[in-house]
Amino acid sequence: LVAVSKTKPVEALREAYDAGVRDFGENYVQELVSKAPQMPSDVRWRFIGKLQSNKAKVPNLVAVETVDSLKLATRLDSALRALERPEPLAVLVQVNTSPWEGTKGGVLAEEAAELAAAVAADCKSLRVAGLMTIGAAGDTGCFAALAACREAVAARLAVPPESLELSMGMSGDFEEAARSGSTSVRVGSSIFGARDYSKAAR
Repeated sequence: LVAVSKTKPVEALREAYDAGVRDFGENYVQELVSKAPQMPSDVRWRFIGKLQSNKAKVPNLVAVETVDSLKLATRLDSALRALERPEPLAVLVQVNTSPWEGTKGGVLAEEAAELAAAVAADCKSLRVAGLMTIGAAGDTGCFAALAACREAVAARLAVPPESLELSMGMSGDFEEAARSGSTSVRVGSSIFGARDYSKAAR
């Protein structure tokens, strides 16, 4: 379970932490950089938005789930090497499983294996840990598509499919995502309530 805490104040995150949550996801770099130092050191931060690679220095950043190009991966890799991070950062290739919507980010499913292989070969400060998708609301076929994509990526990387994460499912469909093989669901409003975009979280 990843608690998606974008726009939420640190106080709300601390309540979730006290209830046992340790994995938090942020969509906005500025919020992540601001909140991370204010939370306990055993929180595991996952970035699930559009990354600016110069903001890679975040305490306990364990994963970036939105790698959708080799250019982005290379910039992130360079930033991490400059920080002399002791171990590779886990990254997930973002796959667009609903391209007909025209609104979601990510590579097409047929391009995911090639991107994963390129990141694995060229970006030594990164570790390809799995795949992420947002998918179309109510379309469980997107989950099946990502699971199938994992098979292709695993074959290309010569690793067992089960070694790769599947980050899929949100507040409205996380139960179906779990049944479809998700290893990580990103839940925000079901934990924190509706989001307030009118002011930045503090």
